[in-house]
Amino acid sequence: MMLPLLLAIPLVGGLAAWIAGLRSATAPRWIALVATTIPLVIALPLWAAHPGDSWIAAFEAPWIPAAGIEIYLAIDGLGILMILLTFFLGIVSVLVSWSSIKKRTGFYYFNLLLILAGTAGVFTSLDLFLFFFCWELMVLPMYFIIGIWGHENRNYAAIKFFLFTQASGLLLLIAILGLHFAHAAETGIHTFRYEALLDTELSPGLGMGLMLGFFVAFAVKLPAFPFHTWLADAHTEAPTAGSVILAGLLLKTAGYGLIRFTVPLFPEAAATFAPLAMTLGVIGILYGAKLAFAQHDLKRLIAYTSISHMGFVLVGVFAWNTWALQGVVLQMIAHGLSTGALFILAGGIQERLHTRDMNRMGGFWRDAPRMAALALFFAMASLGLPGLGNFAGEFLILLGSFQASVVTTVFAALGIVGATVYSLWIIQRVFHGPPPVSPRLPDLSLRELVVLATLAAGLLALGLYPRPVMQTAQPVISIIQNTAGSASVASHMLPMEPPREAATVANAPSVFSQYPAIDSPRSPPFLLGARMDAAGPTATPDPSFEP
Repeated sequence: MMLPLLLAIPLVGGLAAWIAGLRSATAPRWIALVATTIPLVIALPLWAAHPGDSWIAAFEAPWIPAAGIEIYLAIDGLGILMILLTFFLGIVSVLVSWSSIKKRTGFYYFNLLLILAGTAGVFTSLDLFLFFFCWELMVLPMYFIIGIWGHENRNYAAIKFFLFTQASGLLLLIAILGLHFAHAAETGIHTFRYEALLDTELSPGLGMGLMLGFFVAFAVKLPAFPFHTWLADAHTEAPTAGSVILAGLLLKTAGYGLIRFTVPLFPEAAATFAPLAMTLGVIGILYGAKLAFAQHDLKRLIAYTSISHMGFVLVGVFAWNTWALQGVVLQMIAHGLSTGALFILAGGIQERLHTRDMNRMGGFWRDAPRMAALALFFAMASLGLPGLGNFAGEFLILLGSFQASVVTTVFAALGIVGATVYSLWIIQRVFHGPPPVSPRLPDLSLRELVVLATLAAGLLALGLYPRPVMQTAQPVISIIQNTAGSASVASHMLPMEPPREAATVANAPSVFSQYPAIDSPRSPPFLLGARMDAAGPTATPDPSFEP
């Protein structure tokens, strides 16, 4: 019952906060803090008990049996990492909202907790209809958070966010229904279960069409070029916690969806589409960096850095080898911590000075040395300084993408140069330079200092010792690759050897073996890590591989 609790506690806590807000302005924040801390405490033992190459926990219950819809939750290594990130950043969001949200506090924390419940559902749902339900559950609360508690152009930003995400959600629903009915036509069984739909045989045209439905839905939320235009407005106008949730969690649901659903469900279509997807990723990396450097609005600048960083995720997913996918997982976690921290700093500056315009800032290092030092740390993390989490993620993505396309990797690596420019630009414009035109900048409070120091510690741990995260993700990555068909997506792009993969893949027990309703996932055409030539596989995986 632990998995239903991860969803139920935020839902119940949100309702309790809303009701308590009718009588007290302070009680909702305490309720929200408890409702985010308990799921994190539940999830930590699940991570400690992670068995490796099988599900950690699962839960099944009927929902709409006539339509083949059920409440089907399961969590593995990839899911538990995302769940930990969800509730950790949930606690951070509650704490940064502690004194800044003064009106309708009960309804605010209700929406915040509803987003966390939907996000947890996305990371644990293996019934695709339930996944879509949770995917949509995140949208309306974020619309309210931007539209009610946002800044001057909040209505425009909220409506734009809602229209983009709803349009992409419609494409996702159509694609899910198309896959469902294709499977029913083939087998006579109506189901939305993930492992059952993996076995669906699709014609090339239908497979490409359905894959594009999934891809576009996730690309809008990621966001990938050219579906990115909603993000800067939403981040700029959202309250600080809204920006933290957007950057740290909602964007990660898209990366998770690409890894878990898009490529495994449609491996042949994804392989064909991979060159274009990686190209879009590179464009996002470079274009996001260019737009970031051109901004004078501090929050808008940080928003465009997210587009650049998420371009690395798109490149890594469609490189589809062990190094690249390991890098994607690290990048998603590190980006959630570093960019969330930058938005907290930007929100703190705006709350103190009532402006986001960097032309009105400068010389604040003497006034706020603690804020300046932490801003420098997170700017260094954003540009990929070795020893911090973002470097580990981006390095592994580039290492993996090099196996797929040298040209793509070279252009993607230029994004690191762009990140250096805009990261140092933030520090120069805000904390150095001539004396400030604005009033003096008060330094961080103790609560803000604790929150930001915790995020900094997480980035240091991820950069200096990423092994626990990589070991948790590695078996899942290997099994997902095996399920999707071991022909690396990248192998369709260049006539070169794919990277050597983990030895556990060839003999790993099926990720679905504990579910008797499905005998086995689609059989892979050849072993991961095998060298391919005209005669087929000629080598076996390297038994010495360790992440």
